Amino acid sequence: MLKKDRYNAFVEYFSKNSPDAQTELNYGNPYELLVAVILSAQCTDKRINLVTPKLFEQFPTVEALANSTPEEVFTYIRSVSYPNNKAKHLVGMAKMLVDVFHSVVPEKIEDLIKLPGVGRKTANVISSVVYNKPAMAVDTHVFRVSNRLGLTSRATTPLAVEKQLVKYLPVDTIAIAHHWLILHGRYVCLARKPKCDVCAITYMCKYFEKIYRVKETKEKIS
Repeated sequence: MLKKDRYNAFVEYFSKNSPDAQTELNYGNPYELLVAVILSAQCTDKRINLVTPKLFEQFPTVEALANSTPEEVFTYIRSVSYPNNKAKHLVGMAKMLVDVFHSVVPEKIEDLIKLPGVGRKTANVISSVVYNKPAMAVDTHVFRVSNRLGLTSRATTPLAVEKQLVKYLPVDTIAIAHHWLILHGRYVCLARKPKCDVCAITYMCKYFEKIYRVKETKEKIS
């Protein structure tokens, strides 16, 4: 299958079967999503959704968070990964939002990455989810699934994956394609044991094609 055909098949399948895909992080406004995404680094969305209700109750606004301390924030996020660093990042992020961006979460990537705790992946999430910009956030799921499907090739870094996906995906699908890849990786195309037996898109998958060929060759030899 040619790359163009693979992308067409990918978009066609998910547009039909997952037209409303969205983040599984619970949030009520851009500020809450930014906090949740920062917390979600190397942690599960399920865990973050257990932590954020009390956190947002205590710090309902960016101003409230900016006026707190890392030590205080830590008590609410102690169960997430790297809580000490994330507590410092959250308070620093809130202070900069208030002082530099007038308490408004910016939409531009170059502005977002200035915030403490915000890397390119987090910035792309905010840009695409909040502002519906054609930004592709590449996490471990996106990286793995896009390579396995054959949407990307020889992409050894998240940035390389991002550039290839943005180049070949239709602009109006880039934001939602991020969720398609994440959810497929989270529930079907698992890292250690992908569920190829129940996957509906093996017909477009380079990884499955390779496995099938290996299996077919072994059967012929035996």
